[in-house]
Formats: sequence, C-alpha cells, structure tokens
Amino acid sequence: MRGNSSTSRALNRRLILNLLRRHGPVSRAEIATITGLSPAAVTFVVAELVEETLIIEREAVSGATGRRPVPIDINYEAHLAFGFKLNADGIDCVLTDLATNPLVTWHAPISDTSPAGMIKAISEAMPQMLAESGRLQSEVMGIGVSIPGEVDVSSGICRRSPRFGWHDLPFGELLGEHVHVPTWIDDDISAFAVAQKLFGAGRDRRNFVALAVGTGIGTSLIINGEIYRGARNVAGRFGHITSVPNGRLCECGRHGCLMAHAAEPYMLEVWRASHGTKSASRADFVAAVEAGVPVAISILEEAGARIGHHLADLVNLFDPEVIVVGGEAVQFGETLIGPIRRAMEERVFFSKPELLPDWVPGSWARGAAALATQGIFDFERSPSG
Repeated sequence: MRGNSSTSRALNRRLILNLLRRHGPVSRAEIATITGLSPAAVTFVVAELVEETLIIEREAVSGATGRRPVPIDINYEAHLAFGFKLNADGIDCVLTDLATNPLVTWHAPISDTSPAGMIKAISEAMPQMLAESGRLQSEVMGIGVSIPGEVDVSSGICRRSPRFGWHDLPFGELLGEHVHVPTWIDDDISAFAVAQKLFGAGRDRRNFVALAVGTGIGTSLIINGEIYRGARNVAGRFGHITSVPNGRLCECGRHGCLMAHAAEPYMLEVWRASHGTKSASRADFVAAVEAGVPVAISILEEAGARIGHHLADLVNLFDPEVIVVGGEAVQFGETLIGPIRRAMEERVFFSKPELLPDWVPGSWARGAAALATQGIFDFERSPSG
C-alpha cells in the first residue's frame, strides 16, 4: 500500500470499521480473511481502536467444538453525535449514538435566523440534551448540521441559503469555535443520503439516488459509494429542474422549478385554493388524503406524476440500483409514491430501479448527526472546527 505508515494505518482503520459497520461482529481472524490484511496488521489496528473505545469485544459463543473466536464489534453506545437540522422557524435537534440511534430529541424554536441566533440556540440546546440523557460532554465525538442551501463541505462554508439569506458563511468554523466540538456541515439532502449510506436502505448499495420530497424537492447521487457533488458542490439540485417554463416563482428566484410545482407548499396552496380558504393546515390536507377526498388525492397524483416524469431522466442518466425516498411527504405513502413510480417507469429507457421509502420522524436531524458519524468511518473528511 502506497503512502507512509500513518496513511496505511488510517486506511486500515477505515477498512476495518466499515467492515464491522456492514457485517456486524466478526473475529480478528475473519477480519484478516475478508480484508486481506495480515493478522499482525489486524491485531495492531484492533488494539488501537479498542484503546480508543471505538470497538469492543463481544461475548464469544461456545459450541460443540469448543470456544469460538472472540467477535469484535463497533462500540456504538460509547460515543455520541449531535445532529441539528436548521429550519426557518426552529431547529430540529437530536443526540445519537454512533449508529445514529436517537437518545434525546429536541425542538428549539427560533425567531433569530442570523448565524449568531442559530449558534446561540444550538449551544444552549447541547448541555440540556446531555443532561436529559445522563451523558457527558467528553463522550461527544462531533456535531453535524444540515442547512437548506448550497454548502462547500470541504471548507465548511455555506455558499448560499436563500431561506436564511446567507452567503459565503463559514458556519461550521463559527459553530465549532463556539462549542469546542468538531463540526461538520452539509445540505439537507446530502445529510439524509449520508445516513442512508451508513445505516439505511443504501447501506449495501454502491450506486443509488436519495430523493426527498417535503418543503422542497432534492436528490443526492451516490456513485461508487460516494456522494457525487459536482465541480461546484451543487450536483443533485433536482428540485430546480425547470418543469414549467415561465411558471411559478421558486424560492431560488427563478420561475418554473419542479419544487415550485410539486413540493408540499405547492400541494397545500392548491388544496387551500380548492376550498377557497387560506387557513387550511397541513394536518387538514393529511386528513383529507387519509379520508380519500378526491381533490386531495388528485393533487398528490399530479405532483407525483410530475416528479416521476423528471426522475426518469435522472434514472436514464445515472442508472441507480435503487431510489431511497425520504422527506415529510413520504407520510402520504403509495398515494404519492405510486404516481412517482408509474410516471418514472413509463419514461425510463431500460432500468426500473425500486423506490424504497425510508423515513421516520426526526430523519432530517439524524441525517445531520450522520455527518459527524461519517467522520469516524471516512478518515478523509475533516471537521470545520
């Protein structure tokens, strides 16, 4: 292996940790066989990881042939990660273990969406969440923050967030310096994709698309096991494909974007217009869908068909193994996903990837926490602060 011993050790650490993440507990001998590393190299790296409490020896199982080798596993419970999903009206917060299993969930209402206001809300939430969980600050390995907008993950800079009016903001560095914890930032959909790649429906996939439908519409492309970001970190802006030329105004400032004609705000606006009221809530719309009200169903069918129409082009271009679907609109189930699937399959050239819904409450914040967790499994990523 090229590189100095430090680089080789880092590569071996990554190799072993990701093997354990994918396969669960295995013995040292099995690690050597699967990875091709020498038994000595495995012993060295495992000892180092045990000392850092990143991995742990599980109980060996005795059988008819005697005691089996001691299995090694990731010590998910010993370390913590914070996840924060920034919204215009508040911050979704979560404290997780290294497998992004939530220990404490929190919602921090916020009226000040300036960088200082967001940092203040996060720094105040952290000790309260630790106290509620009974855990210590020293157990926190990192913070992940997902931001709606364009993010340069290598520098920790939010290049643009129309929702907050941010431009070229080193949010990761500012937050990291304030809370003194390694910090990673990314856009919402990429954070969701990271969580799917590590522990979700994309765990065993090398090539897949993460599609999110909610307040906005976005995709993240995972190619050969890595997020494809493009030359300027803006690949996957699926919601900003022009769907209706000279159509509705999008939050990005352009007209006719897909998200302006198919995301939840559009659905709710059409629903309210059909009832001649501006007061109908999302809960009213959800109730109407569950009751099978024809107008509500037709709104979802129209939005789903529009999304599926454009999704077919993405499939034709990238040929993903599967499409993992998340976002708040997954709540509508087959009423929305069915039209997406049918419209996509009508227009694809050859491949018909399966649509896999994978969404639970708090998924956005858990995706943010996965940004910090990913730093453990991918030594090439560096925190911002």
